[in-house]
Amino acid sequence: MNIPKPLKVGDTIGLIAPSGPLRKGNIEQIKSAIQSYGYDVKIGESCYLQHKGYLAGDDETRAKDVEKMFLDDSIDAIMCLRGGYGISRILDKIDYKVVYQNPKVFIGFSDITGLHIVFNQICNLSTYHGIMAYTAPKWDDFTYASFINAINFDEELTIHNPTKEKIYTILDGNAEGKLIGGNLSLITSTLGTKYEINTKNKILFIEEIGEYIYRIDRMLMHLYHAGKLNDCSGIIYGDFNDCRKFNEEDNEIIDLLREISEKVNKPAIYNLQAGHCMPMLTLPLGANCYMDATTQSIKFMR
Repeated sequence: MNIPKPLKVGDTIGLIAPSGPLRKGNIEQIKSAIQSYGYDVKIGESCYLQHKGYLAGDDETRAKDVEKMFLDDSIDAIMCLRGGYGISRILDKIDYKVVYQNPKVFIGFSDITGLHIVFNQICNLSTYHGIMAYTAPKWDDFTYASFINAINFDEELTIHNPTKEKIYTILDGNAEGKLIGGNLSLITSTLGTKYEINTKNKILFIEEIGEYIYRIDRMLMHLYHAGKLNDCSGIIYGDFNDCRKFNEEDNEIIDLLREISEKVNKPAIYNLQAGHCMPMLTLPLGANCYMDATTQSIKFMR
């Protein structure tokens, strides 16, 4: 994997909105919040735009904004403004040679999962599933420290949840492989396309927000029937924020995750605080990951 150079204080972070537009907050306040951590900030055109009501500019503009940030030698890292919807509309419009030839820290989550998958698989670029710019005014110490640790680790990185959040063993065992994944809805949407996620001998990370448990069941079964759960070496289930029962008698989310994991007999853990949560962990996608589901431990190695 292409490992981007570490980010240091004084470097420049470029902001882009490759998915949805900024709906809450002010871009200048966001810029000031990031600058308060010691970074220069350069704002992409897409951060100021709205198109069709739910996109941050038209498809061509958003795709070009991605390319411009990778081509700009003054930019050291690229952070997405927010998620929403729109990545699937630009996957066939990006020149991936630009990304491959100009590896940089790239960070975001949710809808940004689509770019993580293609950057990992097509561009051989290690990317970061983590904080987005619109939350900068609310970053807590744990969240910012996890971001810094993830993008700067050299040889080894051990991941720990916030103190009051427990990691649960779903299925005992050890697993290793490059980490890939992100948002469940976005992972599922790649199936059957040329951007389909490859989970062979990898550790699959999954998170989700705002879905009924039966819909989580449907998407996980889709991954199961597509062979993606059989192919992976282990499963890390992250935060499932506001994923709730449709009927009172429905199973709990942890029961569903255990059933799915047992179907493929893969080591699995649940409730890693990565996803639509705060405090939030940043995870290095594409990095070598070693997980012990029995002791709920996760380590990354270069």
